Amino acid sequence: MRAVLKTTDPVVLNFAANLLAQEGIEAVIFDTHASVMDGSMGFLPRRLMVLDEDFAQADKLLRAALPEAM
Repeated sequence: MRAVLKTTDPVVLNFAANLLAQEGIEAVIFDTHASVMDGSMGFLPRRLMVLDEDFAQADKLLRAALPEAM
């Protein structure tokens, strides 16, 4: 698996995961509970992970839809 997006913004993360799901790309969010370690302040970015074989397509989709987040 590879990280296609790293962000501290839960809205961007949710939008990206849903966009990939609509295109049939399975994505998993890593580090969801890591913010507990920083006092739940949200300083640590969460990673949106995809399979290696889906990375190129996922990256292309997210760069088109979320250029400011990439």
